[in-house]
Amino acid sequence: MSRTHGEGTILQRKDGRWQASLMLDGQRCTVYGKSRREAAAKLAELKRRAGAVLPDPGRRTVADLVDEWLRVAAPSLRPKTLHGYRRICELYILPTLGEVRLSRLEPVRIERMLSGIRARRQAQHAYMALHRACAFAVRWRWLAENPCDRAERPQHRARRPAVWSAEQVRAFLEGARDHWLYPLWLTLLASGCRLGELLALAWQDVDLDTGSIFVGETLQRVGGRVVTGEPKTASGRRSVTLPVEAVQVLRQQRGRQVLAGLATGLVFPNTEGKPLHHSTVEHALRRECDRLGLPPLTPHGLRHLHASLLLAEGVPLPAVSRRLGHADPSITARVYSHVLPGRDPGAQAIGRALK
Repeated sequence: MSRTHGEGTILQRKDGRWQASLMLDGQRCTVYGKSRREAAAKLAELKRRAGAVLPDPGRRTVADLVDEWLRVAAPSLRPKTLHGYRRICELYILPTLGEVRLSRLEPVRIERMLSGIRARRQAQHAYMALHRACAFAVRWRWLAENPCDRAERPQHRARRPAVWSAEQVRAFLEGARDHWLYPLWLTLLASGCRLGELLALAWQDVDLDTGSIFVGETLQRVGGRVVTGEPKTASGRRSVTLPVEAVQVLRQQRGRQVLAGLATGLVFPNTEGKPLHHSTVEHALRRECDRLGLPPLTPHGLRHLHASLLLAEGVPLPAVSRRLGHADPSITARVYSHVLPGRDPGAQAIGRALK
């Protein structure tokens, strides 16, 4: 192989022909010639017609890339997502690769960095963050290709959340009825909403007459600050109809707030009328499960339980997907495929054909 600065890669094939390659907009373009000079001429013409400028990282380092990527991408990222990227970069990417020049950012360096992260989920997050940063570098022509594409992606298999039986659900609803967070837990279970969506829920978005709530915001804590924003996707903005039991509990919740003078507008504030901490809800739920002798469940587990119960009752997948606010029913099918072992239309169809 022979390479001259500014002309791409030129090499001679086993069949005697010369091959010249060049990365253009993330795609590898290849031309051939009987001689090296002919291949180089064809490559020069290809660059001329495409107006190509060869990638040039200069003396930029991975730290330079990360800094510029986060600055440029910040307006389009949710605050919690941006905070997560920064933390992943500070903890894992920059200490190992920060001083490495982009021109020397090879897959082997990336894999060494990833292998040093014990938690596979964190390693996967680090890979995704670096991959996105390098994608920007390709767009900016700092890199010819994304080196993460040639590095092995860490595998992480999330543990499937526990799902209570119908008896366990009844035991929880009966045993936790007097807990001050019971209205929130019941609404999580009855609506399938995310915890952040209910923590941001205001009474102006609750219609007790029709028994529905409108989900239009989500509450997160980023760096100790309360941040309220829109759901991740357009599908996240949705109306959810509640069962009678949940509506009754919300009426009682409203009455208690009026008597207590909590005029914050939030449906589920803390005892001082301020936004609840996610950790407060999660820790209290874990303690209540332990007190009742039930398998531990997180607030997100109540959302998972909601979907699992609906699917087990035969509610159509698109309807469940809409309640959850998923962007596409295929997401719901992938997450909850274990709940549908007996509803495979392929198995039903072949069964009819064999009769």
